[in-house]
Amino acid sequence: MSQEIYVKPKKVTPLNILLILIGSSLYALSVNFFLVPLKLYSGGVPGTAQMLRTLFFSNIQNVDTAGIINLAFNIPLFLLALKTMKKRMVVGTVLSVALQTIIFTYIIAPTAPILDDKLACIVIAGLLGGVGCGLILTNSASAGGLDLLGLYLSHKSKKISVGIFNIIYNIILYTLMAILFDVSTALYSIIYIVVFSVTIDRWHYQNIEVELMIFTHVPEVKEMIMHEYARGVTCWDGKGAYTNQQTEVLVTIVAKSEVSSVQREIRKLDPNAFVIAHTRVSVSGGYQKRLV
Repeated sequence: MSQEIYVKPKKVTPLNILLILIGSSLYALSVNFFLVPLKLYSGGVPGTAQMLRTLFFSNIQNVDTAGIINLAFNIPLFLLALKTMKKRMVVGTVLSVALQTIIFTYIIAPTAPILDDKLACIVIAGLLGGVGCGLILTNSASAGGLDLLGLYLSHKSKKISVGIFNIIYNIILYTLMAILFDVSTALYSIIYIVVFSVTIDRWHYQNIEVELMIFTHVPEVKEMIMHEYARGVTCWDGKGAYTNQQTEVLVTIVAKSEVSSVQREIRKLDPNAFVIAHTRVSVSGGYQKRLV
């Protein structure tokens, strides 16, 4: 018989909201100021919106219709993924997509590149955009687009790899760009998305697993980890060599972004707990990676 574990929901704090807004601004402004003047394209849904704008709505003045198209795509994707999203993520995602729409639509990109070096513009756009989306993700929100579709697909079937789906989608998108525009546009856009993706991966601590080994005399510690963080715990009885006292030894795997919070909660329950953290671990099997 399976047993449901109740996970205590975490509230959205003003700091979370501020960081989500900063991250969304960084991402949208990096595209507008460094990528669009080069007539290059981001990936995923925003890249699709930019491509459609160039093909069908490039003659519209004073607003960039890519922002409106991006919003139009995100609304049905958001509704699809809504049942799989926690309330905290819903709030952050709505704020992020709304701010992106405003910036993409009403802050018009310069007509000429900010820097003479094309590659420098691409790298800066990728770095700033990656840091921006990393901030969004680490504050339990989503930038929308393929993230939302990935949530929906992973909920429907565990066999679907969200990462592979993203890669296939972008391959199709950049192939279309090469056909409709030119090969160099597609290649430079690919360089951008590579820098962008690597930056997110380095920034987003959910992608880094940490092993925690906890020595405690308080049984509630393992209950807290399972119920507050929905992480599995392996435990066994131990004994201190010097004190000869019985102790409980716990081992769990958490995301790096959760480490400080877990340690703080452990200290509340057992100020004398001894915690060892190993960051370079390889995990396979039952560990659940989370988008946010």
